[in-house]
Amino acid sequence: MKLVNACGRACPEPVLMTKKALAESPEGISVTVDNVVAAENIARFVKGKGYAVTQREEKDAICLDITR
Repeated sequence: MKLVNACGRACPEPVLMTKKALAESPEGISVTVDNVVAAENIARFVKGKGYAVTQREEKDAICLDITR
C-alpha cells in the first residue's frame, strides 16, 4: 500500500496529495496527517469517490487507510 505523509501541510494540499496518490494506486493508499481538519477533508473527498476510510490515531498523527 502506498504511503503518503501529509503532516505539516495546510489544506488543500493534503487532499491534492491524496488525489494524486490515488491516481497512481487506485486500489488504496495510507495517508498520515497531523490535524483533524485535513483528516475530515480527505475522508469526505475519498468517500465521494467511492472509497472506504479507516481512521486511527498514532502519537501526534492521524492515519487514514483508504481502500476500494
